[in-house]
Amino acid sequence: MAVEPTQVAFTIGARRLFAVERDVATMAFTLEDALSETLPASAAPSPAADGVRILSAPLSLANEIAAGLSGHVAGAREDYRRHYIAMDASFEDYLARFSGKTRSTLRRKTKKFAAAGGGALDVRTYRTRDEVERFLDLALPLSANTYQSRLLDAGLPDSDTARDAMLARAEAGTLRCFLLFLGAEPVAYLALPVEGRTLVYAHLGYDPAHAALSPGTVLQMEALRLLFGEERFRYFDFTEGEGAHKALFGTHSVACCSFLLLRRTPANRALLGARRGFDAGVALAKSFTQQSGSLASARRLLRA
Repeated sequence: MAVEPTQVAFTIGARRLFAVERDVATMAFTLEDALSETLPASAAPSPAADGVRILSAPLSLANEIAAGLSGHVAGAREDYRRHYIAMDASFEDYLARFSGKTRSTLRRKTKKFAAAGGGALDVRTYRTRDEVERFLDLALPLSANTYQSRLLDAGLPDSDTARDAMLARAEAGTLRCFLLFLGAEPVAYLALPVEGRTLVYAHLGYDPAHAALSPGTVLQMEALRLLFGEERFRYFDFTEGEGAHKALFGTHSVACCSFLLLRRTPANRALLGARRGFDAGVALAKSFTQQSGSLASARRLLRA
């Protein structure tokens, strides 16, 4: 496993207050790994790392992983449902999984966006190297203004290395990218690496100036319609972490967790202890604000 800098972040909601950097290796579970409860092929950590970051491990393997790295201390753990779409039927069959009310809401959002754009959706697909070059030229400036980039550091990666990696995927046919336009302006993007027969939900973002038109939801639905039409893919993997968007569009889920294992040094023990204490304080404050009815005001302050 390659060693890369990672940040132990102290966050409140979507707002990152500060972070402490450590050089860690990453053990990332594919959806197939999680479903079959097997360790990734490259599971041995590097001796040069400060620790190992575990991503989307099935809950059933969490204790086994920690026990196998007994010289490390665990922390910064998040348990969640890893949502995914089983693409084993048609798009119409997928839509039938939604309630009538949800289908009506999705249709209404699509019609509202189309009407704002002159009556028809303008969703463009990018697959080849030249197409992905154009996608990046249009999507990167958009990404810089998105909520995902500004508050979560989760926008499209903007580096020569990341661009080269995406272009290499495009040449190999293992990348699907989409842009949703409003008039001549791109307002939402979606980038999906392909791993085997699984589409990986890597990057979705939209222009917050058009949030009232639900561009992220509209693009997600239209992209799924096109991807189901390829009749190639088995899964659409929403990867680690919870979220209303993932829960809405997913058809299944598997219990997973992500956590950090750092070498058992005084500095690392103090860091992870501080993170646990901070998270406990945030949870207590959230409980208090929910009880006092001030949670919405607190969220507005954090997003300011």
